[in-house]
Amino acid sequence: MLQDFPIALMPELPEVETIARQLCRVFAHQKIVSVLLRRSNLRRPFPQQMAERIAGNRIDTIRRRGKYMLASLSSGETLIIHLGMSGIFRFVPSNSDQDPTFMCGPHDHVVFVLENTWQAIYRDPRRFGLMDLVPSAEANSHPLIASLGVEPFSANFDADYLAGALRDRQGPIKSALLDQRLIAGLGNIYACESLWRAGISPRRRCNRIAFHRIVRLVDCIHAVLREAIAAGGSTLRDHKLPDGARGYFQHHFQVYAQDGKPCPSPKCSGKITKIVQSGRSSFYCRLCQR
Repeated sequence: MLQDFPIALMPELPEVETIARQLCRVFAHQKIVSVLLRRSNLRRPFPQQMAERIAGNRIDTIRRRGKYMLASLSSGETLIIHLGMSGIFRFVPSNSDQDPTFMCGPHDHVVFVLENTWQAIYRDPRRFGLMDLVPSAEANSHPLIASLGVEPFSANFDADYLAGALRDRQGPIKSALLDQRLIAGLGNIYACESLWRAGISPRRRCNRIAFHRIVRLVDCIHAVLREAIAAGGSTLRDHKLPDGARGYFQHHFQVYAQDGKPCPSPKCSGKITKIVQSGRSSFYCRLCQR
């Protein structure tokens, strides 16, 4: 049976990818009988006549782009969803005799009533999420999507691309990895873990990294993200999958949130250090990350 599946705060690529895949299994090819908007906005106003434009359509696919989810509708429009810091979807059983709001709380803002006897309720206490509805042919050129960089798993993301992107940057590599215009979807947790595996300090200047080290970094980014997706993401608060399972990649953190602990590298005697870069916490080993 499907259960509530809140995602962790500040979801990164593995969490969004995991949720998109699970949503697709439930939503795909299902008719949306009706949509109820319980307020007029989240981070930004809902698009005009959003409920009427979605109702009666089927969702063909749901895919991830960066930290966004894009749901293609049979009408030829695409629903763009960003979960912000606290957005969650939960599924509850329903029937035609029930008020669509019967399971809603004060922070449940959007209700999708599906033909397969389920309601998909979007909850967002902080209201930092957003939803927009655009013609599918224009989805990739939407201002929120068009500015995104390459996908880490795309053929375009390799050592040559990253070396070229870093060549003229003088800032720290950690900040560059978090720039969504450079790499779409990579966030703080997985940047820290990737840099540790690559042996690169988060403080090292972008234009001072040798090419062979960039090759290693790209391989580490790929490996960390694949492992995190396979683990269902990281549960730092209450991230769950539709079957109620929690992500468990947090049990494999080597440096993230491990400040003060010994470096996990067997040949290193250092300890994990926490620093703040551009308002974000970075975790690394001063001895084995150069």
